[in-house]
Amino acid sequence: MPGFDHEQVAVHTGPRSGLPVIVAVHSTALGQAVGGCRIWHYPDWRDGLSDALRLSAGMTAKCAVAGLANGGGKTVVAVPDGVELDPVRRRHVLYDVADVITSLDGRYATGPDVGTVPADMAVIGERTPHVFCRPARQAGSGDSSPHTAAGTLAALRAVGRRLHGTPSLTGRRLAVIGLGNVGEKIVRLLAAEGAELLVGDIDPGKRALADEVGATWGEPAQVVTADVDILVPAALGGVLTEEIVPGLRCAAIAGPANNQLTTPAVADLLHRRDIIWVPDYVVSAGGVIRALTVELDRGTADEALARVQNIEDTVTALLATSERTGTTPARAASELTRLRLRAAAASRRSEPGFD
Repeated sequence: MPGFDHEQVAVHTGPRSGLPVIVAVHSTALGQAVGGCRIWHYPDWRDGLSDALRLSAGMTAKCAVAGLANGGGKTVVAVPDGVELDPVRRRHVLYDVADVITSLDGRYATGPDVGTVPADMAVIGERTPHVFCRPARQAGSGDSSPHTAAGTLAALRAVGRRLHGTPSLTGRRLAVIGLGNVGEKIVRLLAAEGAELLVGDIDPGKRALADEVGATWGEPAQVVTADVDILVPAALGGVLTEEIVPGLRCAAIAGPANNQLTTPAVADLLHRRDIIWVPDYVVSAGGVIRALTVELDRGTADEALARVQNIEDTVTALLATSERTGTTPARAASELTRLRLRAAAASRRSEPGFD
């Protein structure tokens, strides 16, 4: 496979569920690989494999830029189109996932992702200790979305400072696209900050949130191309295409939605239009930072909060590097990832007994 640089990829047919279970370990150079467990419908299981490879590499970058002692991995259960999981088969799927993770001897731990929740992590945890974000009542860190939202707010403050010289978002115009679990929390945080908000979602029922917080409601296409200071993508990916870039009227884009760019070339197109784009894996790191700090590192809630808030400093540094070098924040983040992985590899080679 061209460009394949993963350390290990396990593909199993679950003996209980009969479904393809894919675990991709991209890198353990910085430490144990971590990544979410995605249970999703795919036309072909190989589409799920492609997702696992791409998303696990993204987790390596997320952890490296955030300064975490972890690498990137991903679990994908490829559910065929038209197949629905009843409670019994779902439990079978989760047990199958746990068994594959166990076979990796601690190289990888998983948490929630699209199609899974903290309660699912508790089921996986019945068969393997290598899991995080279990419910709080079971000594886990619980729902990661509040911390993803808090990290996003920290990133937006850094962007605000770059645009206006101050991290205050009071009176700034922000457009939020996607009002799901994380998006709703971001909107509430921004409303509390005194931001002027335009929000939209494909679900018209989300309009009640706009009314509640005093935001303006718009259709998704209208929200993406609105004349605002910062666009905040908070839904599924692919919102930034080569075709849509010429119609954008924002000064910056920073949001937690994964895979916002349809191709890497979009980052360069944005740069040519002087639109700042902060990589999604930097903005969305709050949830995993908090979970890993509390569950895997056994840190305190205060230590976790401080690490999440440090996203503001991380984004500030990336934007400064971008401005100094005349490159995109995406390339600055990629270079930081490369340097940290190379330093970790060099340190490992210098250890006694390394062959």
